[in-house]
Amino acid sequence: MKMHYYPETDSLYVEFRCEPSVETREIAEGLNVDLDADGNVVGFDIDRAADRLDLATLETQELPVRAYKVS
Repeated sequence: MKMHYYPETDSLYVEFRCEPSVETREIAEGLNVDLDADGNVVGFDIDRAADRLDLATLETQELPVRAYKVS
């Protein structure tokens, strides 16, 4: 899973799978879900992320992560 923040558009993309999406659905105002050819969730795009989320903090709980990568 990867999170990408784009300051020029103030959007946050949470990528769950590294696969191309073939369809995007708006599930709420400013919240889009990308789906692959089989209907699996590829990622979420959140518009106006800085207004809606606390981007200063990232917290995980009991996440079975094998590696951390900071870029």
